[in-house]
Parts: sequence; C-alpha cells; structure tokens
Amino acid sequence: MVFSSLTFLCIFLPIVVILYAVCPSPFRNLLLALASLFFYAWGEPVYILIMLFSTVFDYVNGRMIAYYDSRGKERQKKCFLILSVVGNLGILFFFKYTDMLISSWNQLTASGVDLLKLTLPIGISFYTFQTMSYTIDVYRGEVSAQRNIISFCMYVCMFPQLIAGPIVRYKEIAGQIEQRRIREEEWVSGIQRFFIGLGKKVILANQIGLLWQEISESNLNELSVAGAWLGAIAYTFQIYFDFSGYSDMAIGLGRMFGFTFSENFRHPYESKSITEFWRRWHITLGSWFREYVYIPLGGNRKGIRRQIFNLLVVWMLTGLWHGASWNFVLWGLYYFVLLLAEKLFLLKEMERWPGFVRHLYSMFFVIVGWVIFATEDFGAIGKYLKVMFGLDHSFLTETSLYQWRTYGIFVVILALAATGVPAACVKKIKAFFQKKLPDGKEDRVQVIGFALYSMYTLCILLISMSMLISGSYNPFLYFRF
Repeated sequence: MVFSSLTFLCIFLPIVVILYAVCPSPFRNLLLALASLFFYAWGEPVYILIMLFSTVFDYVNGRMIAYYDSRGKERQKKCFLILSVVGNLGILFFFKYTDMLISSWNQLTASGVDLLKLTLPIGISFYTFQTMSYTIDVYRGEVSAQRNIISFCMYVCMFPQLIAGPIVRYKEIAGQIEQRRIREEEWVSGIQRFFIGLGKKVILANQIGLLWQEISESNLNELSVAGAWLGAIAYTFQIYFDFSGYSDMAIGLGRMFGFTFSENFRHPYESKSITEFWRRWHITLGSWFREYVYIPLGGNRKGIRRQIFNLLVVWMLTGLWHGASWNFVLWGLYYFVLLLAEKLFLLKEMERWPGFVRHLYSMFFVIVGWVIFATEDFGAIGKYLKVMFGLDHSFLTETSLYQWRTYGIFVVILALAATGVPAACVKKIKAFFQKKLPDGKEDRVQVIGFALYSMYTLCILLISMSMLISGSYNPFLYFRF
C-alpha cells in the first residue's frame, strides 16, 4: 500500500483517522502500532516478521544497555550495543546485498553460484537506521530506554514514515510517544501538508516520470544531445517531487497524529554548491550519517588525511545505502570527489563567481549525478553520458524537438515549483489575511484566507484523485531503498 493509492486514500486513512479520534489516549499507541503493521503487511505479509524481530531485538538491547548502565558495567553495556549494530546491519546486508555480491563474484570468477533471489523488504533501510539510532542514543545516555514494547513497536513501525522516511530518530519524538495532544490547527495543517505532498507526487513527479521512462527506454544510438539532457532533467525533477512529496505526506500525517517530524528537504535545487545541495537534500539521512558515522570516526578533528578517509567511508556507505547495485557506490564516490574538491579549494574560489554561475555549476553536476543514480548498468551509464556530451551524436532530432515542444512549458513549471517561490507567495498571502484590522474585520478576513487556502489544497486532492482513478503512471522511486 502506498500513500498515492486509492486504497490508502479512500479506505485505510479515513478508517485509521476516525478510530484514532475516538480512541482513548492510553490506547492510541497500540492503535497506531496495529494499523502500521496492517499497512506494512498489505504489501508483503511475510516480511512483517523481520520488522517484528527488529522491534523485539532492539527493544531488548535497549533495556539491557540501560540495565548495565545503571550498574556501571561498561563492558556488558557495550556488548549489547555491538550486538544491536551487528544484528541490524547483518539483517540489512543479508536481504539487500547478498545477491549483489553473489552476482559480482560470478562475474569476476565465471562461477555459477545461484542467486538467492530475495525480495527486498520495503523500507528496511529506513527502519533499520531508526532502530540502530535508538540503541546508540540509549548507550550514549541521550534517551531513556523505552519500557513499553507497544510504544516502541509503534515508533519502529509507524506507517507515515515507514517506507521512505524521513528518518525519525527516537530522541526527536520520545516525548511525543509518551504524551501528545492534537490541536485543531495542527490537524488541519497536517492534512493540508499531506494534500500538497500528494500533488507533488501524482501531478508533478508521475507526469514528468513518463518522459524519463520514454527516453531512458529508447534506443541510445538514436538519441540526440537535446533528448538526453531532457531525459536527465526529467528524472531530476521526478526524483525530487517523488521523494519530497512523500516526505511532505509523511510530515502531514505525523501532524494529524500529534507528531512533529523533521523537514527532509529545503529546496535543494536552489543550491549554489554541491556542499549546499547536500545540506538541503534528504536532510535526515545526511544528519544520520554525520552523527553516527562521520563524527564517531573522528570527523574533521584528526587532520586532513583522516578527514578525507572519513568522508570516503561516509559517501561509499551513502551510495550503498540507496541500493544493491554498484552504480549507487559509483554515485556515492562521485559526490565524495565533488565535495572533497569543494572542501579543499573550490569553495573559496567560487565565492568570486556570480550567483547564477554557481547555481548552474551545481545543477550541472547534480543532473549528471542523477544519470549515474538512475542507471544500474555501467555500460548504459557510459553511453548515456556520451550522448549528453555530444560524442558521435546529433544535437537535435525531430523526436527530441517534439519532446521539448511538448514538455518544455511543463519543465519550466517544475523548475519554478522546485524553488521557494510558491511557498513564499503562499506565506505572503497568508500574512495578508492574518494581519491586524480595525472594527472587528480581522476574524472575517482570516476566515476568508483560511477558506481560500483550504480550497487550493482541496483542488490539489481532487486533481490527484482524478488522475489516480484514471489509472495513470504511479511508481514510488524510493520503495527499493
């Protein structure tokens, strides 16, 4: 089940919201836990056992770490932390990377080892990182171990952010797990945020995704430079609106149930350096690697050589986290090289560049990076990049000209939507309707402003629903992660 499905929108979500509203507060965590398990089991009931195992495994590890910490037994405490990290990474590695390594071994040695052909449990990368961060934070003394296994199960399995994040660390919502109130304005803003995210996914990401699918599946020998760049730009927008739309929906759902999740995107395509891009893109993943990998390795505190090594480890792991294919590792190394170049000398040089030049520089490398990310076959990556850079290919063909004419205006709309301009406009309009007015007119104006914004988000919902009912193209890119 996905958020952009009619089953979720018309059946699952309304039922859960109604039950949650009438459910007494002491039983709400249980209700969310059961609803989340049902949500996950809808797509793959067998793999719910892995999630339940991870839940019980890290619940016990957290309790044991707290137990030995209270008795001052550091060695035993550390043993359970190591058990948690090794166990979680072992499960993730087995299900996600075993076939990748077997396939690579067969290619290197001409062996015929059979692949296990394991189905990747949906969302395993996300909930594995969440449970690991919990036991690490308990070990560090930053949070108390959760004693109620139902509450802990709800945290691990919580359906709003289960499948594609944002990665919610336990310490960020520990207080909300124990006690939370749902205010009317928060509930309304949550559902509005959900509708905005749904529109990003269905109206924007899905439609431009059709273009990327068409171009990427075409004969590369017949593809022009203009067509290749259009395809890469299409995927650049598809993955942004797909993933940021999902994050918006997750954040909105969280508000509806009384939780505040961290923002995951801050208009990354406005960036003027690759360093800035990664401060704005998938923020929760970046902060996770920084806090639990980069800083424990020494960060930038042990000299430049150690810092370079630490960055290499982080970006290899970042690439590998995204998928069980070597193109993701290449993608991670690609960003390691770019970020290292900026850190060592390029950022200071770039300060003298005009702003639009820095922006073009950033987007050029981001778009090229998405080609590497989207294409698992190394040979196809090389061929596609050759076309993009005009090596033995024509600049424009009749097909690519038609595609640019058909999608050109839509690309401009997407470019504008990816900036902070729409949000700034909405903010100014809201401020206008919320300003202080004399003679008792204030309430009426605020009501009008609220009604207009509600109509805007409702229109997004209706358009999205109509497109889903028509059976339009509706993938979720981050399901495989």
